[in-house]
Amino acid sequence: MAEQKKRKRVVILGAAGRDFHNFNVFFRDNPEYEVVAFTATQIPDIEGRVYPPELAGELYPNGIPILPEDDLEKIIKEKDVDIVVFAYSDVSHEHVMHLASRAHSAGADFWLLGPKSTMLKSKKPVVAVTAVRTGCGKSQTSRKVARLLQEMGYKVVAVRHPMPYGDLRKQVVQRFATFEDLDKHECTIEEREEYEPYLERGMVVYAGVDYEKILREAEKEADIILWDGGNNDFPFYEPDLWIVVTDPHRPGHELTHHPGETNFRSADVIIINKIDSAPPENIQKIRENIEKINPNAIVIEAASPIFVDKPELIKGKRVLVVEDGPTLTHGGMSFGAGYIAAKKYGAKEIVDPRPYAVGSIIETYKKYPHLSNILPAMGYGKKQIKELEETINRADADVVIMGTPVDLRRFMNLNKPAVRVKYELEEIGTPKLKDILEEWVKKCEKLKKKE
Repeated sequence: MAEQKKRKRVVILGAAGRDFHNFNVFFRDNPEYEVVAFTATQIPDIEGRVYPPELAGELYPNGIPILPEDDLEKIIKEKDVDIVVFAYSDVSHEHVMHLASRAHSAGADFWLLGPKSTMLKSKKPVVAVTAVRTGCGKSQTSRKVARLLQEMGYKVVAVRHPMPYGDLRKQVVQRFATFEDLDKHECTIEEREEYEPYLERGMVVYAGVDYEKILREAEKEADIILWDGGNNDFPFYEPDLWIVVTDPHRPGHELTHHPGETNFRSADVIIINKIDSAPPENIQKIRENIEKINPNAIVIEAASPIFVDKPELIKGKRVLVVEDGPTLTHGGMSFGAGYIAAKKYGAKEIVDPRPYAVGSIIETYKKYPHLSNILPAMGYGKKQIKELEETINRADADVVIMGTPVDLRRFMNLNKPAVRVKYELEEIGTPKLKDILEEWVKKCEKLKKKE
């Protein structure tokens, strides 16, 4: 009898998103490989779990452990790992190569799985919206694309990049159509930030863990699928139109971060956002990089003006600014829409939240020392949401400015008045997204067959 071929032993570096997808589509039923562990980083408290056997498949009757990335060398040695697969996003190229060096120094190969190995094909047309970094303005771009396609008469279903930070067995396929669904699925603040704006527009959003199953469900009720990308990851679904957002407040990042540079090089349409607030030389640098790297892309210049529901509550007041969490943490920004609103509408003082922080919010400030006069909307579980609520209520301020897309009052009891900040994408000059989408719809073979 021939000796059975030894399966290559694999560890996947992730952050509860791309890692699970890469496993599901490439490794799960592949007898040549044995995934012995996932590792976790970026998101609090996701290590120590198990990728459950119900999701891992027949080759993994005990599931797969999720371990801390900090222990990578120890894991490679103890589990006799052959291959380390990098599978998360919004990190510098230098960060990726440091991990490669760690893997190599411990004796393992280092892999990056690309679009051919991981993108799923849809029977329906797919418009993908991604970015070169977290916080570029992808969310308002996605919302605008959805609205424009709806106005053309199409049923658009959004599929959001994964954020499965709870019980994975309950999160295989998640469908959100009402605000009650957010409570039913015990959504984190990060999830609510992304889903609520769609629900306010009467749209359906899918997310979860198994994106093949999610795609097949979404296809049943969509004319067009909108891939709403997270971090700066590239899409899980093969796009028929790929829109990528850049940020002139961080010029050059489109060529220094992974996998944002992949998006930048692959884009059909590149949006230079925030041109109303960025220095002209930064905008010019991005234009030069487009001309050098992706000269065939259609370029749109845009702004994301902010709107406040009660501006009179800000003027002359001491305000606490709560901003979108990921934009400030691993996105690296030191302020967001809430801070801009505070300045624009005449706040007397922006209160430093750090003296009032409790629990894991204190740890967040230690981990991200670039943060000062703003409070990131951290809420990766009930305990952290309560700690964020306590931090807000302890703060010596007159008003809370909510720069996060989620209305915190839906699930928090705040002891001071709150103001919501919203921001929408507005193109400056031509071309406009509407023109591009109308032209794309005319050319889209999948839609023609439907007609």
